[in-house]
Amino acid sequence: MSDTYIIEVSSQAAGIVVRNPDGYRFFAATHRFNPLDGRLFRNAREAERAAIRLARGDFKLVA
Repeated sequence: MSDTYIIEVSSQAAGIVVRNPDGYRFFAATHRFNPLDGRLFRNAREAERAAIRLARGDFKLVA
């Protein structure tokens, strides 16, 4: 299992996720995905789904 994944939305880089002991931390590649920057996800797939929702405009930031 890899420790780092590139997340793409519509063939454009959204960011990368890096595994750490608590989960996968998202690092935004563009300003468009800044709302996800620094967020922790259980897995890379969850981060990808969040990036897709954000790109569609239906992402809700939860504390």
